[in-house]
Amino acid sequence: MEQQKIDMFIMTNQKYFPPEKIMYLKDKLRTIDDEKFALVSTIDLKDPTVILLISIFLGSLGIDRFMIGDIGMGILKLLTLGVCGILTIIDWFTISKKVKELNFNNVMALI
Repeated sequence: MEQQKIDMFIMTNQKYFPPEKIMYLKDKLRTIDDEKFALVSTIDLKDPTVILLISIFLGSLGIDRFMIGDIGMGILKLLTLGVCGILTIIDWFTISKKVKELNFNNVMALI
């Protein structure tokens, strides 16, 4: 895989991944062929900032958890209004990291 393509992909999408795992991702991308790289480039990465805003405004309804695929916690938050707001406040501080981990795991699943 060309180093220039990898650097461009990382520069464009670095906000979607945990900073401590970017070097590992870069090393893994070097080992794949062009067909897999094309697949990795087409993955729909979720924006942590957008999910955080949704968590702030609609978090008590569980919309943020539904968007990241955590259906069970989304239903719990929906039925209990974010467990009386406690889980909603916790999610304000942790949802961005969860989204970045989700994006990283989705890319690793394809590689």
